[in-house]
Amino acid sequence: LTQPPMGAWSDRLRTPIGRRMPFILIGAPIGAIVFGLIPLANVLPLFVACTSTLLLSMAFWRTPVIALMPDITPSRFRSQANGIINMMGGIGSIVATLIGGRLYDMTPNHAYPFWMGSALVILSALLVFIFIKEPKEYTEDAEERPDLWKALKTLIRGEEKSALRILLAIFFWFVAYNAIEAFFTLYAQNHLGLEGGQGAQLLGQLSFVFVLFALPAGYIGGSLGRRKTILIGLLGMIALMLMMYVLPKESLIVPLAKVFGLGQMYTISILLMLAGASWAMINVNSLPMVVDMTDNARVGTYTGLDYLFFHLAAIAGPNINGWIVAGTNNNYSSNMIGGPIFMALALVMMLG
Repeated sequence: LTQPPMGAWSDRLRTPIGRRMPFILIGAPIGAIVFGLIPLANVLPLFVACTSTLLLSMAFWRTPVIALMPDITPSRFRSQANGIINMMGGIGSIVATLIGGRLYDMTPNHAYPFWMGSALVILSALLVFIFIKEPKEYTEDAEERPDLWKALKTLIRGEEKSALRILLAIFFWFVAYNAIEAFFTLYAQNHLGLEGGQGAQLLGQLSFVFVLFALPAGYIGGSLGRRKTILIGLLGMIALMLMMYVLPKESLIVPLAKVFGLGQMYTISILLMLAGASWAMINVNSLPMVVDMTDNARVGTYTGLDYLFFHLAAIAGPNINGWIVAGTNNNYSSNMIGGPIFMALALVMMLG
């Protein structure tokens, strides 16, 4: 509820340092401070206060900072830029896990990883403030001031439905991806007969390839076209999830090799890695396609709409996929047939 309206608010804001920068310079330090206080919060009310403030402060600046990319990047380079963002985010997660794991046991209250995260957030905000110069050309028409809910009404009631179809596609493919992301460990345990840790490791192999392929996916979208690239990714996800449903479980868990950093590779690892590449082709190119549907005055508003449909999918996805499992007598492989159905709905929306 907080993140989407922040984008429209940042579109309307006028300050000497830009539209997005105030959100970053206010939200980032507050989030960093309360994140650093979490390991010191040894009573429940203080812990709840820290975590609640953290969530609100991060939501305050998340959409504006994402909107900053299309603000400063020409349309033809936005897929490549989003690929770099996704790749760097993935690398950051890996580095944080490796270094944070080493720092975790250095103090009794395990504070060092939190303090490292806080310091990096403040440093990142300062680097953005120093090196990123926002464009200062704004639309000043008071009657046309950006508003999230007005934009949503316009999309629903207007004759042109391209942007609405893309947003519905985003909703459908995130519901579908939730079948893998949220339920894969249970699928690995209950269908494949693996340990929960092995299931998490397999999911990590998908994430690894997603990070690795994020930059190429952006360049493919820039050269081939975002719509075609997303369609290829959707077809890939449909085929790969169906294979995880159709193929006998014995053929999916044939051991192949142990790879440093990735763990034991099985035949299903190949499908998951291809799914990681397909998902990168979809995910990296979706935001640039959404913000290309509007002008520079409403980039934050449309970024907010992107987040709105993503969060609706994050709410609906676990429930829908849970109902599918419950309706099939706790057959967790059924998510691998439900997922392709929602991917197919996203495909229909993209084909328009």
